[in-house]
Amino acid sequence: MAAHPPIEAYDELDSTNAEARRRAEAGEGGPVWLTAAVQTAGRGRRGRAWSTNRGNLAATLLMTTDRPPVEAAQVSFVAALAACDLADTCLGEGAARLKWPNDVLVHGRKAVGILVESGARADGRLWLAIGVGVNLAHAPQDVERPAAAFAEFMTGAPPKPLDALEVLTGRFEAWRSLWATQGFAPIAQGWTARAMGLGDRCEARLPARTLTGVAEGLDLDGALRLRLDDGGLERITAGDVFFGES
Repeated sequence: MAAHPPIEAYDELDSTNAEARRRAEAGEGGPVWLTAAVQTAGRGRRGRAWSTNRGNLAATLLMTTDRPPVEAAQVSFVAALAACDLADTCLGEGAARLKWPNDVLVHGRKAVGILVESGARADGRLWLAIGVGVNLAHAPQDVERPAAAFAEFMTGAPPKPLDALEVLTGRFEAWRSLWATQGFAPIAQGWTARAMGLGDRCEARLPARTLTGVAEGLDLDGALRLRLDDGGLERITAGDVFFGES
């Protein structure tokens, strides 16, 4: 398994992403993984709350990059693939699928959330906070879309968070190394092989409008190609995509 940056484990934090941001704004660059047994103010994409009960995994990688912001954002697909590998390790090959851009679904229900944040450093580089939340033991009930926990599909106990994090960090480094040496193409290929909904109708809810069409695939910058009902092609770079009841 690939070597990974050091891990700092805490019993409680407001948010591992918030802690990474504080460190970045104080000049730290990592790389370091921050994890907490409990998050009191965890966050997901688009400002949504993300609860972390004891027994689940909440972790954030703080790192720096020379990549421009648009290219650096591709790291969310790297994290999604690593989390998918973790799910398959625990639940069996094929248990997890990916929904654009970086949700990990286990048997059709969301089990992993990923939040990537970034900012400029004084040296001109970017800091990245790559947050990953995994429902190992518990799934939230008060959410807009059905959620799942790994424990629901295991005959034994789910992995302990730090054990799961060891798998996640190793797989993240393996995919990150591919991204660093070969570009986004192998990441796009790996993501596509595990994607759900390609070729199916979907609804893309964007900040200012909602589009419907058929999800055709992933462009080499991470955008989702959406074939509209009038035959036009739209590249979706930000927003939420819904397939049926997903």
